[in-house]
Parts: sequence; C-alpha cells; structure tokens
Amino acid sequence: MFRYIVLEIRRTLRDGAFLVFGTGMPVMMYLIFTNIGGGGDVDGWKTASMVGMAAYGALGSAMSIGTGVASDKSLGWLQQLRVTPLSPTHAVIGRAISGSVTVLPTILTVLLAGGLVNGVRMAAWQWAVLVLLLWAGALPFTLLGLGNGYRLTPQGTGVVNVACLMGFGVVGGLWFPLELLPEWLRSVGRFTPANRFADLGWATTEGHAPGAATLGVLCAWLLLFGSYAVISYRRSARTV
Repeated sequence: MFRYIVLEIRRTLRDGAFLVFGTGMPVMMYLIFTNIGGGGDVDGWKTASMVGMAAYGALGSAMSIGTGVASDKSLGWLQQLRVTPLSPTHAVIGRAISGSVTVLPTILTVLLAGGLVNGVRMAAWQWAVLVLLLWAGALPFTLLGLGNGYRLTPQGTGVVNVACLMGFGVVGGLWFPLELLPEWLRSVGRFTPANRFADLGWATTEGHAPGAATLGVLCAWLLLFGSYAVISYRRSARTV
C-alpha cells in the first residue's frame, strides 16, 4: 500500500494547475476579506479568517481528489487496480492518505499569508498544532471527495464537489462568522463538518483544546464519509 500512496502523491503533485489554483484562491480570498473596510476587532478577524480560509482551502484540495478518481475510472485505471492484491478498504485508505498529503501546501500558504502579510501573531506551538489539526481534520472531506469520484462521472463529480464546497464554506462559517447567518441556519451550521473542522483551528488560536462536541461531530462525519467512500468503490466495480 505504501508504494500505491507514493504513486498517487507523485501523480497529484505533477499537476501544476492544481497546486497554483488550489493554493492561490484561498489566499486571495483571505487577503481580500481581511483588508476591505476596517474598524472593530480587526486583529481578531484576521486570525479567525485565516483559520477559516485555511480550512476552506484544505477542504477544496481534499475534495478535488474525487475529480481525479472519476477520471481514473473513465480511463480504466480502477479496473487495473482491482486485479492487484489491494483490497477495497486499503485502496480507499491509500488514496485518502495521498490526498491528505496534498492538502498541506494550501494550509501552509494561507497561514504564511496570515503571518507575513496580515501580521497574525501566535506562539510557536500554536502554529505547529494549527497545521497538524487542519491537516488531520481534512480527512473526512477527502473521503467524501473519493466517494463522489467513485460513484459519479467526472463532470458530475466536479459539479457536486463545487456545490459541497460552496455550501460548506457558507453554512459552516468559513467565509464569514456564523453570527451573521439567520438563527435557524446558524444552528445547522454548528453541526456541519466544515464548521467543526475549522473549530479545531479556532480553539487552537484561542489557546485551548477543541471541545468534546467538536471531536464527536467530526468523528461521526468521518465514519459516514468513510463508509460512503468504501461502498462507492465497491459499487464502481459493478458499473465500470
């Protein structure tokens, strides 16, 4: 499985457009959102938005792996994979791990923009923990992207991934604080995986550990999306 993971990482990192646009868009949005207007707790907003945009970029990079999987399916790569000794669970885990690695450049780029351009200041341990938590916390979205890729066509995967990304970004409070949303939508947003994912980072910037509710909600989404990815992989064997 290790060789399979390395192979997938190399294939993804060869895509220059993915790296440029995948990391550039969240940075541009972060700098625009935090440098328009002013007043109020500007420093607090720059820190909170940095975490939200790093989470949003990580989410987008994680889910985009599904588009590549859908293309692989149409090219017959998944058929070749199934004649190897790799089990369905190991195939999904291997692709999820390789996808999680490619999330790192997006997270690091947004955090660098926060520290170097917007002057966000935190203790060294907070920066390190922030990177680790955002990296590990992106795994559920990688599995969701994989599930979409195994189940849908390349075009369908792209559309569904964009819809999920936009929905998670807005309802999950990654673009703007949840407090700006209507009360009913705010209640829904707190149970979305995107909001709990970003809360890993917000808790770190505030100097404390994430709450049990955050971890519980994320674990539930991880199980749900993981099951979806494995079932979709097995189902694709009957349709390819």
